[in-house]
Amino acid sequence: MARLSPKSFDILLTEINRRVKENPIDRIGADLVVSRLNKRRSPSGDFLTRSEIEELLTDQFPDFNPKVIDQAARANRPPGALKKIFWGGAVLGGLGGVVWLVNLPLPMIRQPVARTAPLLLLPSYISMDYNYRQAIALVEQADQLVNRATAITDFELGSEKALQAQHHLDKLPVWFLGYYPKAYCNLLGCTWRFTFDEYQNARKLVGRMEAQIFQEQNAYQALQEAQQALQVATAQYNQAQSAADKETAIIVWQQAIDQLRPIPQATLSGKNARQQLTTAERDFQQQVGFVAGRLQGNTLIEAAQIFASKAANEAQNPPHSQLHWQQVIEHWDEAIKRLQQINQDNPSYLEAQTKLAQYRSNRRQIEQRLQDERDSVAAMDRARQLIVEWRQLTASSNPSFASLNNKISEVIYTLELVRPGTTVNAEAQELLQKARHTRSQL
Repeated sequence: MARLSPKSFDILLTEINRRVKENPIDRIGADLVVSRLNKRRSPSGDFLTRSEIEELLTDQFPDFNPKVIDQAARANRPPGALKKIFWGGAVLGGLGGVVWLVNLPLPMIRQPVARTAPLLLLPSYISMDYNYRQAIALVEQADQLVNRATAITDFELGSEKALQAQHHLDKLPVWFLGYYPKAYCNLLGCTWRFTFDEYQNARKLVGRMEAQIFQEQNAYQALQEAQQALQVATAQYNQAQSAADKETAIIVWQQAIDQLRPIPQATLSGKNARQQLTTAERDFQQQVGFVAGRLQGNTLIEAAQIFASKAANEAQNPPHSQLHWQQVIEHWDEAIKRLQQINQDNPSYLEAQTKLAQYRSNRRQIEQRLQDERDSVAAMDRARQLIVEWRQLTASSNPSFASLNNKISEVIYTLELVRPGTTVNAEAQELLQKARHTRSQL
């Protein structure tokens, strides 16, 4: 494991903090770089070279001050490192043609060379080193953006980073992952060891992030469609005039709300959809509950009006029999029963109470007409019985004036009990006239 001295670390950290203070948007990249530098402050291992320090910084800060890098490298460079670099360059320069040949992407050439003369594969190692570092850095960035996303733009940028990481992973020779380039690492220092498991884990992580990003993008699109549908539905509901239009708008509104439910809750859009679903359902219940109550109230009022109209029609053109008046009362009872079903919290409650008071008053009037009919019929029946008794009295021998007068007066009193507007009133008036005339002749 390569090592970074405290002095070199402090030099780099000071410059990083200065950049973040000037541009806070660099905070994510700064955290990644500081994390890398901390990992390389191990108490054992080779010192980092300038190029390695630069690689740790430039993927996040391409314009990092080269003078600061030089200063950190001087504070961290171990003795004798330059000799190793110059010696390696001389060897490679003398074997240019051979180096080009053995670095061809042919396993049959590279594998024997890796076992016997691994230094000849320095260009391949450099390429592997670069692509490995880039892949790891980009995977870290993509992981930060995807798993700590606060907006869809984070996923879009994470998708770009994941694609770039995949590009660098594709350039790593899978067949060569098991060979650790000792000579290269001795010259330049390595913080990595190519292994198949590490390579596979990186690929799996990128694959999972790509799947997650795809799911997030689909969820975001579904959320956008649901939000648009909600806006259209609420506008349609607010513009509806008739009850039928309201009912149609309510159906569309419910369908728009239902579009929020299938959005996966594990996604960022799913979490936003949960919050919007709660608000949408609350608004829907308030509005639709009001409309549903009014529709129900209006339906009951219309039903009551049907019975009231029938009762009013059948009460016209009196007199009517007791049975007829009883039927009229039953119609008023049905109308009143419909209005009594409208609860106090119903928007139509006040209208229903107004009609209820009117209908009860009408019913009492019909009850009085029914009672008048009953009393009049009873009085008429009694008068007929008294008339029979009068006739029997007059047919007897020598009836007294007092008995005749009392009987005819009782007949008149009973007939006068018959109320106007009843079915027996006409007959009663005719008999009353005759009875009064008879009494005057006594």
